Amino acid sequence: MQGLDWVILGIYFAILIAIGLWASSKRKKGGSLFLAEHSLRWHHIGFSMWGTNVGPSMLIASASAGFTTGIVSGNYAWYAFVFIALLAFVFAPRYLGAKVHTLPEFMGLRFGQSTRNILAWYTIVTIVISWLALTLFAGGILIRQVFDIPMWMSALVLLVISAFFTMLGGLKAVAYTNVYQMILLIVVSLVLVIIGLDRVGGVSALVAKVPADYWVMFKPNSDEAFPWLPIILGYPVMGVWFWCTDQSMVQPVLAAKDLREGQLGTNFTGWLKILDVALYILPGIICFALFPSLENPDEAYLTMVENLFPVGMVGLVFAVLTACLVSTIGSALNALSTVFTMDIYVKRFRPNASQRRINYVGRLVTVIGAVIAIAMTVAIDAIKGLNLFNVFQSVLGFIAPPMAAVFLLGIFWKRATMRAANFALTAGTVFCLIVGVLYLWPPEWLQFPWPHFMLLSFELFVILVVSMVIISLTDGDNTVYEIPAPVHAGFSKLAIGLWLALAVVMLSLYVYFN
Repeated sequence: MQGLDWVILGIYFAILIAIGLWASSKRKKGGSLFLAEHSLRWHHIGFSMWGTNVGPSMLIASASAGFTTGIVSGNYAWYAFVFIALLAFVFAPRYLGAKVHTLPEFMGLRFGQSTRNILAWYTIVTIVISWLALTLFAGGILIRQVFDIPMWMSALVLLVISAFFTMLGGLKAVAYTNVYQMILLIVVSLVLVIIGLDRVGGVSALVAKVPADYWVMFKPNSDEAFPWLPIILGYPVMGVWFWCTDQSMVQPVLAAKDLREGQLGTNFTGWLKILDVALYILPGIICFALFPSLENPDEAYLTMVENLFPVGMVGLVFAVLTACLVSTIGSALNALSTVFTMDIYVKRFRPNASQRRINYVGRLVTVIGAVIAIAMTVAIDAIKGLNLFNVFQSVLGFIAPPMAAVFLLGIFWKRATMRAANFALTAGTVFCLIVGVLYLWPPEWLQFPWPHFMLLSFELFVILVVSMVIISLTDGDNTVYEIPAPVHAGFSKLAIGLWLALAVVMLSLYVYFN
């Protein structure tokens, strides 16, 4: 970082704060912080969902995967369009029809208050661990390296910036700033790719300098890292959980102006996911062509930045990395305050609370959640000799099967009962986490070839679905459970046409790269 880099980084923060203040001024006085008064348009939704999904760890990990294996890890980006479409046409109409603030609230309408309570705490723990602590840990390492400050201070800086928008303007401020930050991300990442391709000698030269299997989306089942069958079977479990049932991801859709904007916004997210391969993975492949002797693949992204960007552009890159952090953390803090305030405080303790009181509690929860996240980040950083970031990310994969099973059966099967749902969310979660721990740290008596991580996730999902079906058919529950009806007004030919176009493009890409 040179003097010009610091100036550019300062300009980025100045513009970011200005946009946040402007967006906050657009919020109606006394209006809710949580769903932006149902005013979000398609571009706010698309950029917010994509921005929540993108983090600095994703940028660095994607470039690393590109350096070592090529585009195959792009399955996690391109395959997602199926489940984003499921959100657009199956889940979103029901969420918006039920007029809910949170997904636990929706499941409460489907199964009852006990399921809502379990799912609310389940969601809070997931947000604090996966969205806040792990994101802060990854981002804190980056900030610590750049600014040479302790981890707790790095986490505090990131949280102060993110919490500022969340507390001041709620989801509206987060969504508006996400548009600015994601446009900046696209521009800077595209410049990096263009400069890299120019240095290599063009696309044809790049193809010639890397192994042929770097351009294949499906690897044989004998491939240890990315076998095609576990990806085909296992990713849908993760996809349904992540794109359709996670509060941090879905909240912009809940805040859509109407169903049409929600479906157009999710479609825009699907188009943006195509860019993941070009903007995040391709730099790693280019790095392999330019610097094949690089010992640590995790350094591929920053190696490209250091060697290809002039003074000034480096500052922009760190602005982009900060933007990724602020976007993800801001969305997570807003989701955390929404779930606790609406599903626990209002529902259980103060059902007649005024909007002013609700907003106050939401801001207070934001602060408390930030403090807990900082403490967890420092604790993670204090444990030496173990890559806890990768470990926790793997463990989180075992959280997906219970959520996917409960939401899919809850929407598609009317006979699914409260006991079955609660069993999957409690005993099912404990079972999945135990399997996850044994998978990561197998004792000597379990030293046998485990199935691939994604295939194991699919098998756990099947076990939970079968268990829910058996419990629902045998528990003698005579309660008539109603699946919340979808809203029908708002389906547009434009949204359907754009989704069909996206499907054609994605299938064409898969055919071309196989």
